[in-house]
Amino acid sequence: MDSSPPRYIYIPDQWSQAAESISCSSTPPIVFICGAKNCGKTTFSRYLLNIVLQKYTKVAYLDTDVGQPEFTPPAFLSLTIVHKVTPDFTVPCLKTPERCLFFGDVSCKRDPSTYLSYVFAIYDYYQKEYGISVNGENPCNIKLPLIVNTPGWVKGVGYDVLVDMLKYISPTHVVKINTSSENKNLPAGEFWLDEEHDGTINLIEINSARQDSLNRSVPFPKDARPLHDIRIMAYFRQCFSRDSNISTIKELAHALASHCPYEVPIASIKIRHLHCEVPSSEIFFSLNATIVGLAVDSEGPENIPWCFGLGIVRGIDTVKGVLYVITPVPHSSLEKVNLLLQGYIQIPSCLLQARYCPGMHLTIHVSKYFGYKLVIHMLAKRIISVAY
Repeated sequence: MDSSPPRYIYIPDQWSQAAESISCSSTPPIVFICGAKNCGKTTFSRYLLNIVLQKYTKVAYLDTDVGQPEFTPPAFLSLTIVHKVTPDFTVPCLKTPERCLFFGDVSCKRDPSTYLSYVFAIYDYYQKEYGISVNGENPCNIKLPLIVNTPGWVKGVGYDVLVDMLKYISPTHVVKINTSSENKNLPAGEFWLDEEHDGTINLIEINSARQDSLNRSVPFPKDARPLHDIRIMAYFRQCFSRDSNISTIKELAHALASHCPYEVPIASIKIRHLHCEVPSSEIFFSLNATIVGLAVDSEGPENIPWCFGLGIVRGIDTVKGVLYVITPVPHSSLEKVNLLLQGYIQIPSCLLQARYCPGMHLTIHVSKYFGYKLVIHMLAKRIISVAY
């Protein structure tokens, strides 16, 4: 199994030694990776994932970075079970997570408490599914390694959120990535622990792989918005088979414009707006031509809406009472969806270039339980169509 990264990805010896020491743990490790924005957390986590996969047949990956997640589109927190190495770190590598939650924004600043509750819910699921209970108590022995990737917001409220995550997860290893800008780094040492803590923590501090002309570790320069758009486009490219002749953004835009949508009865679903309130009279206008999370409404006390993926609201027919939704989510998962979540994730502007020609249109009718049948109809004038 080849875990080495491509030649154009530089992995310092310090990183290699850190990854090897973690993989040699006597028990499956729980690794928490943290550091300032763009210091290389995702690159190291991908590298570590490949190294740990040399010893274990599968590894759990908990991604809490809603801005630049590794295996999902933006705005998700997810738990993905990885079975194979991913050698090319420069290519978006979308995977279907075992569990995910749609936060609806690329930063947790709008609602840190909900963000934390989502992190805890996914970690609890991991503990329940991959922990070994002793005498009916909470799991105390882990049978599957876990790598936790975190966002780079490490100051102010972001620091408090990170500390709460560390205390709740209680990792076996904490990898802290530093840069030469001391004011941007996390505090030295085991900054999240109380003085009375007497457990053993494996704290590994490494430097950012990127260096300037003076050999100082510096952040990787990134423009976040294009990366978000690339992830979203790669996600909706999955609506089509791999051998489809879609190789440019323009071809993808036209393919989505003419793609057969699901016809979803409005009466069969609930609509929830995240991080804002929308007047009932404006709900459909706010939904149209937007990206939504496809979720299951939870009736439990925690009200955690587990999500299956994203969809584009292609149009709304208020007379027929239906929504037209485009999504790569498989039918078997759509049968469970009864909640649409609208956040702040927008359709990339480069996909809004294809114009839609009204006329005979093939759709899939989705019933209350998302059983589907093909129907052919003329799009009514009252449909609020997406203006490509």
